[in-house]
Amino acid sequence: MRPSHLKKISAGLFGSLFLTGCSSDEISGLGFEQGVTSVNDEALSLWQGAWIAAAVVGVVTLVLILWPVVFHRKKNEEFPKQTRENNFIEITFIIIPFLIVAVLFYFTVVKESKIVKVSPDSQVSHIIDVNGFQWSWQFTYKEAGDFPAASVTGTPAQPPTLYLPQGKKVKFTINSNDVVHGFWIPAFMIQMQNLPGVENYLEFTPNKLGTYPGRCNILCGRNHSQMLFSVKVVTPAEYESYIQSLRDLNQNEIDKAATP
Repeated sequence: MRPSHLKKISAGLFGSLFLTGCSSDEISGLGFEQGVTSVNDEALSLWQGAWIAAAVVGVVTLVLILWPVVFHRKKNEEFPKQTRENNFIEITFIIIPFLIVAVLFYFTVVKESKIVKVSPDSQVSHIIDVNGFQWSWQFTYKEAGDFPAASVTGTPAQPPTLYLPQGKKVKFTINSNDVVHGFWIPAFMIQMQNLPGVENYLEFTPNKLGTYPGRCNILCGRNHSQMLFSVKVVTPAEYESYIQSLRDLNQNEIDKAATP
Protein backbone atom coordinates (compact mmCIF):
# COMPACT_ATOMS: atom_id res chain seq x y z
CA MET A 1 0.00 0.00 0.00
CA ARG A 2 1.30 3.42 -0.93
CA PRO A 3 2.12 5.87 1.87
CA SER A 4 -0.27 8.43 0.39
CA HIS A 5 -3.13 5.91 0.57
CA LEU A 6 -2.20 5.04 4.13
CA LYS A 7 -2.32 8.71 5.09
CA LYS A 8 -5.77 9.12 3.53
CA ILE A 9 -7.12 6.06 5.34
CA SER A 10 -5.66 7.19 8.67
CA ALA A 11 -7.13 10.66 8.26
CA GLY A 12 -10.53 9.19 7.43
CA LEU A 13 -10.50 6.87 10.44
CA PHE A 14 -9.44 9.69 12.75
CA GLY A 15 -12.16 11.98 11.39
CA SER A 16 -14.81 9.27 11.79
CA LEU A 17 -13.82 8.65 15.40
CA PHE A 18 -13.75 12.35 16.14
CA LEU A 19 -17.16 13.05 14.64
CA THR A 20 -19.00 9.94 15.84
CA GLY A 21 -21.96 10.87 18.03
CA CYS A 22 -21.60 14.62 17.48
CA SER A 23 -24.36 16.76 16.03
CA SER A 24 -23.55 19.67 13.72
CA ASP A 25 -24.15 22.10 16.61
CA GLU A 26 -21.82 20.11 18.87
CA ILE A 27 -19.11 19.99 16.20
CA SER A 28 -19.28 23.75 15.68
CA GLY A 29 -19.25 24.21 19.45
CA LEU A 30 -16.36 21.76 20.04
CA GLY A 31 -18.55 19.39 22.06
CA PHE A 32 -21.22 21.84 23.26
CA GLU A 33 -24.42 22.87 21.52
CA GLN A 34 -24.95 26.52 20.70
CA GLY A 35 -27.86 28.57 22.00
CA VAL A 36 -28.90 26.19 24.79
CA THR A 37 -28.75 28.81 27.56
CA SER A 38 -27.48 32.33 28.13
CA VAL A 39 -24.43 30.75 29.81
CA ASN A 40 -23.54 28.89 26.63
CA ASP A 41 -23.78 32.16 24.70
CA GLU A 42 -21.14 33.68 27.00
CA ALA A 43 -18.90 30.70 27.68
CA LEU A 44 -18.74 29.01 24.28
CA SER A 45 -16.34 31.50 22.69
CA LEU A 46 -14.01 31.21 25.71
CA TRP A 47 -14.18 27.40 25.50
CA GLN A 48 -13.37 27.45 21.79
CA GLY A 49 -10.59 30.01 22.19
CA ALA A 50 -8.93 28.02 24.97
CA TRP A 51 -8.93 24.85 22.87
CA ILE A 52 -7.59 26.68 19.82
CA ALA A 53 -4.81 28.21 21.93
CA ALA A 54 -4.00 24.78 23.39
CA ALA A 55 -3.88 23.26 19.90
CA VAL A 56 -1.51 25.95 18.63
CA VAL A 57 0.77 25.56 21.65
CA GLY A 58 0.69 21.78 21.26
CA VAL A 59 1.64 21.90 17.57
CA VAL A 60 4.46 24.41 18.14
CA THR A 61 5.79 22.32 21.05
CA LEU A 62 5.68 19.15 18.94
CA VAL A 63 7.60 20.88 16.15
CA LEU A 64 10.24 22.11 18.59
CA ILE A 65 10.63 18.58 19.94
CA LEU A 66 10.85 16.90 16.54
CA TRP A 67 13.06 19.54 14.92
CA PRO A 68 16.31 18.51 16.65
CA VAL A 69 15.39 14.83 16.32
CA VAL A 70 15.09 15.14 12.54
CA PHE A 71 17.59 17.86 11.63
CA HIS A 72 20.20 17.60 14.38
CA ARG A 73 20.61 13.89 14.81
CA LYS A 74 24.12 12.50 14.96
CA LYS A 75 25.77 12.37 11.53
CA ASN A 76 29.40 11.71 12.44
CA GLU A 77 31.81 11.58 15.37
CA GLU A 78 32.41 15.33 15.35
CA PHE A 79 31.42 17.02 18.60
CA PRO A 80 28.41 19.26 17.86
CA LYS A 81 28.57 23.01 18.24
CA GLN A 82 27.40 24.18 21.67
CA THR A 83 25.18 27.22 22.08
CA ARG A 84 24.74 28.93 25.44
CA GLU A 85 23.00 32.02 26.83
CA ASN A 86 20.82 32.86 23.87
CA ASN A 87 19.05 35.82 25.43
CA PHE A 88 16.57 36.21 22.57
CA ILE A 89 15.29 32.63 22.88
CA GLU A 90 15.14 32.80 26.68
CA ILE A 91 13.19 36.06 26.65
CA THR A 92 10.88 34.74 23.93
CA PHE A 93 10.11 31.61 25.97
CA ILE A 94 9.20 33.85 28.90
CA ILE A 95 7.13 36.44 27.07
CA ILE A 96 5.02 34.11 24.90
CA PRO A 97 3.69 31.91 27.77
CA PHE A 98 3.05 35.05 29.81
CA LEU A 99 1.01 36.59 26.98
CA ILE A 100 -0.99 33.39 26.50
CA VAL A 101 -1.84 33.17 30.21
CA ALA A 102 -2.62 36.89 30.42
CA VAL A 103 -5.00 36.79 27.44
CA LEU A 104 -6.81 33.68 28.73
CA PHE A 105 -7.01 35.20 32.21
CA TYR A 106 -8.49 38.43 30.88
CA PHE A 107 -11.22 36.77 28.84
CA THR A 108 -11.97 34.33 31.67
CA VAL A 109 -12.53 37.22 34.09
CA VAL A 110 -14.72 39.07 31.59
CA LYS A 111 -16.89 36.03 30.82
CA GLU A 112 -17.06 34.85 34.42
CA SER A 113 -18.19 38.26 35.69
CA LYS A 114 -21.11 38.14 33.24
CA ILE A 115 -22.02 34.54 33.99
CA VAL A 116 -22.12 34.89 37.80
CA LYS A 117 -23.88 38.27 37.80
CA VAL A 118 -27.32 38.02 39.45
CA SER A 119 -30.27 40.39 39.68
CA PRO A 120 -32.17 41.44 42.83
CA ASP A 121 -35.08 39.13 43.67
CA SER A 122 -37.53 41.92 42.85
CA GLN A 123 -36.38 41.86 39.21
CA VAL A 124 -36.71 38.09 38.73
CA SER A 125 -40.02 36.29 38.27
CA HIS A 126 -38.70 32.76 38.72
CA ILE A 127 -36.64 31.90 41.82
CA ILE A 128 -35.74 28.33 42.70
CA ASP A 129 -33.90 27.07 45.78
CA VAL A 130 -31.50 24.22 45.03
CA ASN A 131 -30.61 22.24 48.14
CA GLY A 132 -28.07 19.43 47.91
CA PHE A 133 -28.00 16.66 50.51
CA GLN A 134 -26.59 13.16 50.79
CA TRP A 135 -27.48 11.88 48.23
CA SER A 136 -30.04 13.74 46.18
CA TRP A 137 -31.60 17.14 45.50
CA GLN A 138 -34.49 19.31 46.62
CA PHE A 139 -35.90 21.99 44.32
CA THR A 140 -38.17 24.62 45.89
CA TYR A 141 -40.17 26.88 43.58
CA LYS A 142 -40.73 30.18 45.37
CA GLU A 143 -43.64 31.18 43.15
CA ALA A 144 -45.55 28.02 44.15
CA GLY A 145 -45.87 29.15 47.77
CA ASP A 146 -44.14 28.52 51.08
CA PHE A 147 -45.84 25.27 52.00
CA PRO A 148 -43.63 22.12 51.74
CA ALA A 149 -45.54 20.95 48.66
CA ALA A 150 -43.68 23.66 46.72
CA SER A 151 -40.54 21.54 47.13
CA VAL A 152 -39.68 18.54 44.98
CA THR A 153 -37.36 16.18 46.82
CA GLY A 154 -35.56 13.32 45.11
CA THR A 155 -33.84 10.15 46.25
CA PRO A 156 -30.97 8.15 44.73
CA ALA A 157 -33.58 5.66 43.48
CA GLN A 158 -35.89 8.39 42.12
CA PRO A 159 -33.89 11.43 40.92
CA PRO A 160 -35.94 14.64 40.81
CA THR A 161 -36.72 16.76 37.76
CA LEU A 162 -36.02 20.49 37.67
CA TYR A 163 -38.51 22.36 35.47
CA LEU A 164 -37.40 25.59 33.76
CA PRO A 165 -39.33 27.96 31.47
CA GLN A 166 -37.92 28.52 27.99
CA GLY A 167 -36.70 32.05 27.32
CA LYS A 168 -37.28 33.24 30.90
CA LYS A 169 -34.62 34.35 33.37
CA VAL A 170 -34.32 32.03 36.37
CA LYS A 171 -32.43 32.74 39.59
CA PHE A 172 -31.14 29.92 41.77
CA THR A 173 -30.28 30.02 45.47
CA ILE A 174 -27.84 27.17 46.01
CA ASN A 175 -27.05 25.63 49.41
CA SER A 176 -26.35 22.35 51.19
CA ASN A 177 -27.63 20.63 54.33
CA ASP A 178 -24.54 18.58 55.08
CA VAL A 179 -21.35 18.49 52.97
CA VAL A 180 -20.08 20.21 49.84
CA HIS A 181 -21.92 19.25 46.65
CA GLY A 182 -21.68 20.47 43.06
CA PHE A 183 -24.79 21.57 41.13
CA TRP A 184 -23.72 20.70 37.59
CA ILE A 185 -25.63 20.72 34.30
CA PRO A 186 -23.01 19.73 31.68
CA ALA A 187 -25.01 20.81 28.60
CA PHE A 188 -25.46 24.29 30.12
CA MET A 189 -21.68 24.72 30.62
CA ILE A 190 -22.26 25.69 34.26
CA GLN A 191 -21.67 24.36 37.76
CA MET A 192 -21.94 25.96 41.18
CA GLN A 193 -20.93 24.60 44.56
CA ASN A 194 -23.50 23.83 47.25
CA LEU A 195 -21.76 24.89 50.46
CA PRO A 196 -23.14 24.17 53.95
CA GLY A 197 -23.91 27.43 55.73
CA VAL A 198 -23.21 29.54 52.64
CA GLU A 199 -25.68 30.61 49.93
CA ASN A 200 -24.44 30.79 46.36
CA TYR A 201 -26.43 32.36 43.56
CA LEU A 202 -26.73 31.59 39.87
CA GLU A 203 -28.88 33.13 37.16
CA PHE A 204 -29.38 32.23 33.52
CA THR A 205 -31.99 31.91 30.77
CA PRO A 206 -32.68 28.46 29.28
CA ASN A 207 -33.34 28.86 25.56
CA LYS A 208 -33.70 25.39 24.08
CA LEU A 209 -36.52 22.97 24.84
CA GLY A 210 -35.47 19.52 25.97
CA THR A 211 -34.41 17.31 28.84
CA TYR A 212 -30.83 17.52 30.09
CA PRO A 213 -28.96 15.40 32.66
CA GLY A 214 -27.58 16.96 35.83
CA ARG A 215 -25.43 15.57 38.61
CA CYS A 216 -23.20 16.33 41.56
CA ASN A 217 -19.60 16.75 40.42
CA ILE A 218 -17.92 16.91 43.84
CA LEU A 219 -17.21 13.68 45.72
CA CYS A 220 -19.65 13.85 48.63
CA GLY A 221 -19.79 10.37 50.09
CA ARG A 222 -20.74 6.76 49.48
CA ASN A 223 -23.61 7.31 47.00
CA HIS A 224 -22.11 10.30 45.19
CA SER A 225 -22.49 8.60 41.80
CA GLN A 226 -26.25 8.29 42.36
CA MET A 227 -26.77 12.00 43.09
CA LEU A 228 -28.50 12.69 39.79
CA PHE A 229 -31.31 14.90 38.53
CA SER A 230 -32.90 15.94 35.24
CA VAL A 231 -33.53 19.41 33.88
CA LYS A 232 -36.62 19.81 31.72
CA VAL A 233 -36.90 23.05 29.74
CA VAL A 234 -40.55 23.56 28.80
CA THR A 235 -42.64 26.33 27.26
CA PRO A 236 -43.75 29.14 29.60
CA ALA A 237 -47.33 27.81 29.45
CA GLU A 238 -46.23 24.30 30.44
CA TYR A 239 -44.09 25.74 33.22
CA GLU A 240 -47.01 27.76 34.59
CA SER A 241 -49.15 24.63 34.47
CA TYR A 242 -46.53 22.75 36.48
CA ILE A 243 -46.29 25.56 39.06
CA GLN A 244 -50.09 25.60 39.31
CA SER A 245 -50.06 21.88 40.07
CA LEU A 246 -47.70 22.58 42.97
CA ARG A 247 -50.00 25.38 44.18
CA ASP A 248 -52.94 22.97 44.05
CA LEU A 249 -50.99 20.49 46.16
CA ASN A 250 -50.30 23.30 48.61
CA GLN A 251 -53.97 24.18 48.82
CA ASN A 252 -54.94 20.55 49.36
CA GLU A 253 -52.45 20.25 52.22
CA ILE A 254 -53.74 23.47 53.76
CA ASP A 255 -57.35 22.25 53.50
CA LYS A 256 -56.43 18.94 55.13
CA ALA A 257 -54.65 20.73 57.96
CA ALA A 258 -57.67 23.00 58.52
CA THR A 259 -60.14 20.09 58.64
CA PRO A 260 -60.90 19.16 62.29
